[in-house]
Amino acid sequence: MPRIAKGAIPSPNIWNAPQVYELENRAVDPEGAADAAMRELRPWDGATVLDIGCGTGYHLPVLAAAASGVIGVEPHGDLAALARRRCAGLPNVAVHAAAAQDLPLPDASVDVAMARWAYFFGPGCEPGLRELSRVVRRGGAAFVLDLDATRGSFGRWFSHTVPAYSPRDVEAFWVRHGWQRRPLDLRMAFERRADLEAVLRIEFAPGVAEQAIAETPGLEIPYPNVLRWRHF
Repeated sequence: MPRIAKGAIPSPNIWNAPQVYELENRAVDPEGAADAAMRELRPWDGATVLDIGCGTGYHLPVLAAAASGVIGVEPHGDLAALARRRCAGLPNVAVHAAAAQDLPLPDASVDVAMARWAYFFGPGCEPGLRELSRVVRRGGAAFVLDLDATRGSFGRWFSHTVPAYSPRDVEAFWVRHGWQRRPLDLRMAFERRADLEAVLRIEFAPGVAEQAIAETPGLEIPYPNVLRWRHF
């Protein structure tokens, strides 16, 4: 059995299918629009960057190319081990097996924190927000990148898979906590049709996935996102 950090919220896609999720990571946002939007708001050149829910560490090497230090945190021990292996040749990267609500970091030790499609989904993530307030130093920023369930076919498929999810409640939560938002029109671009179909099958309920496959010609999927951020 894999080692799971206490209090971790299971991720149905990467936890159950890390190899397929790797294909998804490669496909998402080939233009780098999400990173560009974050860097515009708070650059991380020479900074200490925290990636919460880093999975197998896909984004850590890119962050490490500009940051002075990069910390990956992942609650699934096996995925954290893969992230360490991926970054073994990068002396400015460290990976911890831990949960977002219990970060193994000192107070005021991070300049930029980010979470991509991990943990910070609205109501219930207050413990993680408190940890962000603790570890991000003055002048720093935190970013949360997530699917915008109110837009596009991807949002519709997600809403059919997770009908209890309320975009209105999520939006009210972030406004109440003083975070700002920016819509991002990302896309997924695949090299093979089989990879696209495999990704849709780990993202959605079986019936919804087959519907999504039938509705998606070619090798690309529009992927509406919302970037949320707060300066400290």
